[in-house]
Amino acid sequence: MSGAGYLRRHESALLLVGSIEPEVQPWLRSAGYEYRTAPTVKAALKALADAPAQLILVNGELRALRDDARLGEAWLLAITDREDSKTAVAALHAGADDYLPRPFTRTELLARTRAGVRAAQQRSDDTLLRALMVNVPGAIYRSAWHADHTLALISDEIERISGYPPENFIASAKRTIMSIVHPDDRERVLEDVARAEDDDGAFVVEYRIVRADGAVRWVLDRGQLVRGPGGRRWMDGAIFDITERREAEDALRRREVEAARSAELHASRARIVEAADAARRKIERDLHDGAQQRLVTLALDVRVARRQVERDPASAGPFLERLGEELSQASAELRELARGIHPAVLTDRGLAPAIETLAARAPVPVEVVALPAERLSPVAEATAYFTVSEALTNVAKYAHATHATVRLARHDGALVIEVQDDGIGGAHASTGSGLSGLADRVGACDGSLSVSSPPGQGTLVRAVLPLNA
Repeated sequence: MSGAGYLRRHESALLLVGSIEPEVQPWLRSAGYEYRTAPTVKAALKALADAPAQLILVNGELRALRDDARLGEAWLLAITDREDSKTAVAALHAGADDYLPRPFTRTELLARTRAGVRAAQQRSDDTLLRALMVNVPGAIYRSAWHADHTLALISDEIERISGYPPENFIASAKRTIMSIVHPDDRERVLEDVARAEDDDGAFVVEYRIVRADGAVRWVLDRGQLVRGPGGRRWMDGAIFDITERREAEDALRRREVEAARSAELHASRARIVEAADAARRKIERDLHDGAQQRLVTLALDVRVARRQVERDPASAGPFLERLGEELSQASAELRELARGIHPAVLTDRGLAPAIETLAARAPVPVEVVALPAERLSPVAEATAYFTVSEALTNVAKYAHATHATVRLARHDGALVIEVQDDGIGGAHASTGSGLSGLADRVGACDGSLSVSSPPGQGTLVRAVLPLNA
């Protein structure tokens, strides 16, 4: 156990050295002091090697005690001759901290003893504080919470952390701990410490500081609000530079976000591939069951028409007329199928006419409140078009709405797409739904899709597509 720890537990440890009046021991014992005795300085040094003392009452030579490291932080109280002031002066010159002239009363002895014990404890505390200020890898400080945070004490480490020398801080109204706190963090720091005042006084807060060279660093501030006399309130603490730790944590978070984003991107690409495969299969079915079957039938009808023209040209007219109608219907089916793949109006005329066409074809009344006047990139136009198309399809199928609005506008370098209806709400972009596929399409363009659909309050589908200016 260290000497400081021992003295904390035995605050009244005294050592009596030399020939001292016999009544001293009962006086000290009755006052509750623990003590040891040593007949000589040599014996006293041996006793100090075994255990330290806070106060040493000496009658005799002092220099050997004062010059020995075993004395530690003990308070030396020399017994001198009241009639000879020179002995008191000599004792002080020899290293005594105080003197007690004989003859003395019990009151005088106990008064000097109490003062010596308190002084020894203060000396011990000061030594410990100096050691901490030198060796702790942080800036130890005492700040006047009651007087605009003026600093009464701060260790040299503050210069390494802040770039300002410690003398700039002491008793300065301008340079305080709060003066170097980053302006964006200052209010939060004050609130956190104020909350500690309402609790047990202890606080732990991380914040940014602005160094003398303008660099921004992260610090950890751990401390305690301590009450003083006269309503004073001191903030005692230590500041540690944690910039490297914060940077490591930020880098880890960025890696985690990037990993999550990469995983979502892989999953999104897989869903897009699956959706593309499903779309191709649907197109194949539509071609096979629709236009392809019609064209096969028309090919057979053409052979029949040729034979009929050869046998009875006059009767072939109505038959050929029907073939023409069938060809027109087949052409219409192919145009409708092509529109679902990529509408020609979008390629030829741009996004605004294509959206207006979508709105006009919708089974629910749709109001287009804003459209971009200029042409955008083909990818952005296609994504915006199919976002509106899918949203209006969901309105028609599920919303039970009486009205919908469509808005497309540029904002902060992005195209904001909003489709809102007055339907029953309750929509969500669950996996496998059209809105989920739409989210994948928007995400593939580094955009974002959100769906707000409180039950009974309609649905707002909102997509934000970054645009390369």
